[in-house]
Amino acid sequence: MKKQVFRQRWRWYFPRFVTVCCAILLLIRPIAFAISASATTPSPTPTVEKPTESKPAEPKPAEKPEESKPAEPTKTPEQLEREKTLIEADRLYRSGDKAQAVKLYQAVKPPFQGVVEANPQEVITDPAQLSTAGQVYWRESEAGLAQNLESRIFVPLELLVKEIPQFVPGQLRYAEALEKFGKTEQALAVLEKAATRYPNQPELIKAKVAALAKNEKWIDASIAARQFALLNPNHSEASALTALADDYQKRYQKQLRSRLRGNLVGGILTGALGYALTGSLFGPLTSVQNTALLLRGESAVGDRVVRQAKRQLDLVEDKEVNDYIAGIGQKLADAAGRKEFKYEFYVVLDDKLNAFALPGGKVFVNAGAIEKANSEAELAGLLGHELSHAILSHSFQLITEGSLTANITQFIPYVGGLITDLTTLSYSRDMERQADVLGTRLLASTDYAADGLYNLMVTLRKQEEEKKRDLPPAWLASHPLPNDRVNYLQELITQTGYNRYAFEGVEQHSAIQSKVKQLLKEHKEREEKKGNRRDRN
Repeated sequence: MKKQVFRQRWRWYFPRFVTVCCAILLLIRPIAFAISASATTPSPTPTVEKPTESKPAEPKPAEKPEESKPAEPTKTPEQLEREKTLIEADRLYRSGDKAQAVKLYQAVKPPFQGVVEANPQEVITDPAQLSTAGQVYWRESEAGLAQNLESRIFVPLELLVKEIPQFVPGQLRYAEALEKFGKTEQALAVLEKAATRYPNQPELIKAKVAALAKNEKWIDASIAARQFALLNPNHSEASALTALADDYQKRYQKQLRSRLRGNLVGGILTGALGYALTGSLFGPLTSVQNTALLLRGESAVGDRVVRQAKRQLDLVEDKEVNDYIAGIGQKLADAAGRKEFKYEFYVVLDDKLNAFALPGGKVFVNAGAIEKANSEAELAGLLGHELSHAILSHSFQLITEGSLTANITQFIPYVGGLITDLTTLSYSRDMERQADVLGTRLLASTDYAADGLYNLMVTLRKQEEEKKRDLPPAWLASHPLPNDRVNYLQELITQTGYNRYAFEGVEQHSAIQSKVKQLLKEHKEREEKKGNRRDRN
């Protein structure tokens, strides 16, 4: 009873306490500023006008001859023939003649090096279907569990999941045993790998969701559950997993609000102390304002920053280009499951291959990404990866974990002029892998060629190797490309059986590319004229 009374009083007093503190800080600020200004303003001194000296006219610099610009590289006959074949394959694929389309795709898309093209093995759920060796491993692990002997449990289970990964009960038992002996991270890794490899197996998905929830990784659990329901809407488990996804999403938001409220109190107290010591209110006000904004959620942060971004960035206004990007992005977003977001897509007049996503599903892609991607599927791979960071709340998590006194706009490229490349968020390796997995899954589920992101990364890696630059391409500067990342995507596609020989989208992409090149050229000419006028002034 006492606890309930305390909670009721806390809920009543806490927001009022915060409001009063903020009001005091806001009231004190102009008074303090006026006092400091009056104390430090020097008395005006009379100025004496100096006679203007006549200067000899400076000779005009000789105009430099225009430098010859390198001609744009033309496509080779082989490239033109390949493009023609892909356009025909896309036409067949869209018309429903997928068998013939696949033959054409296979004719021009080389097989992955070092791996066998996927022929997904049939999932096994009955131990009686195991090979002789598999049945021995299974019996040994049962005996080990009965005796509680680690060596007798893990040795046969490791061999079982390695040699017969399609045996789902073996994957589940291995993860359960690891969890039982306190090896939580290893258990999650086993379930993640198995669920990625067999994404349509509800028992694996439920085990993964349960393990994530047990470790209070609420947003990851919510996304995993919702993805299965979206990709398998007619499955008997779909409605139950959707309900779980909603529940875990609410828990994530509740956990986040609780942490932010604690940060808000800390920010107010720290700000009050800082004001007492330095007389400056800038730090505490920024801290309180940022935290108050974060408390409103991801969409509020995205809406706030996107308004500033739209004022400061040179955006493409061409309807055809914008509709093209929005069409691709919305198709991917519909498969992602975060229905509470209002997804928006913008094209920035910049020739670098770059893109970024704000919290709440606001995505910006450079015109240079459209220009350099070889197909709609590659561009969709880039958009899918960035959307995945927003869907998985990666940027929002990192912002909430950052410094309270930091201005939120420092996390966004271009905005505020604080950074020049994609972002300072420095996504972790795990976050990058999660975005790769979800982005590729979104490609496959929306009928694009599943190797779109993979092919884009191969292109980027070639650029980096050929130019041997000190700085990598802009997108890679903030999305590190470890040596194993391209190989990992290759394995992901082959092991899951995602379709590489699906829609590429070459013809429309080529037309949009031409328009974007012209827009970039016109933008560059305008910027050069502005620069010349500034030089003359």
